[in-house]
Amino acid sequence: MNSPDTNDSHTETNARTRTETHTNEGSAIVPMKWVGPIHVTGNTVNDKVSVPLATFESPLWPSAQRGARVSAQVENGIVATLVDERMTRSILLEADDAPTAFKAVQRLSAEFDQLQDVASASSRFARLIGLNHEITGNLLFLRFEFATGDAAGHNMVTLASDHLMDHVLTTVPGLRYGSISGNYCTDKKATAINGILGRGKNVVTEILLPADLVDDQLHTTAAKIAELNVHKNLIGTMLAGGIRSANAHYANLLLAFYLATGQDAANIVEGSQGITHAEDRDGDLYFSCTLPNIIVGTTGSAKNNGFVADNLGRLGCRDEHQPGANARRLAVLAAATVLCGELSLMAAQTNPGELMKAHVKYERRPTT
Repeated sequence: MNSPDTNDSHTETNARTRTETHTNEGSAIVPMKWVGPIHVTGNTVNDKVSVPLATFESPLWPSAQRGARVSAQVENGIVATLVDERMTRSILLEADDAPTAFKAVQRLSAEFDQLQDVASASSRFARLIGLNHEITGNLLFLRFEFATGDAAGHNMVTLASDHLMDHVLTTVPGLRYGSISGNYCTDKKATAINGILGRGKNVVTEILLPADLVDDQLHTTAAKIAELNVHKNLIGTMLAGGIRSANAHYANLLLAFYLATGQDAANIVEGSQGITHAEDRDGDLYFSCTLPNIIVGTTGSAKNNGFVADNLGRLGCRDEHQPGANARRLAVLAAATVLCGELSLMAAQTNPGELMKAHVKYERRPTT
């Protein structure tokens, strides 16, 4: 699906391109604009697509637009590889003791096909694909992994886990209910396990830019960006105690994209855990963003309402496909959007004063 350029009626902030939330106290309006088109290729999307971003941080639009413009000037654009996908829920069980918990794990692993049948009975689309565990004292944490079709799957996996917990407590002796969520999932928290085992869609995006394009469009060099990435994103994040994260501002792009497409915005906590990698290849710039925890859906809560349905349709994420194809497309577009903004910001930060000039230009009211 070819999306129109940003110079159309949808780019302006108007009643149709705003997100609205209503409370008893009043309403909050988040401005939204379309940026792009972004040139994306890979194992899921091969298209030029404009994307919606809802944000109060107005410099984000031109920053992402610069990255999108660059992507359109190289043959393969942004190469996006969807590596893996799974949604998780961990349950907490209390065992008589650690040996009882260990025997329970052995039994459940041997009877995994039965667990799959139990999970499938809870939903047309929930499919149990993995099981991990931790035993701490007499506490047993079971981390179930599911395929969830086009849904992000929060409620789907919780319902399936409810069924699985009932089955386990009924069939395995020595175990008692602890909690339907044991924080070993891990949902909306910065943890190492999501990056190691995965939660949501794992997408790697890459772009290779010729030296003259880096100079002309980004006003910097591959060497400067690669060096800044090591010093800022890697060493700086390590000194700050970052958890499986080394990037400049994934959260900015993800939040704007999530709000515009009706996602659970709190999932930017784990979604923004990702790694930026840059190399100077004889003057050309290799630039990559790896996002292992993109949690998005194209069906379910809020997806059929108003501007969200319109936006998903324009993104090509409401088409008739095999279950899961629309959500995979949306995740890849989110990841490509992140690369556009990350590349532009990193380029800006190689030049003294450039970042602040942009914020003054777009966020400060002129004085009279």
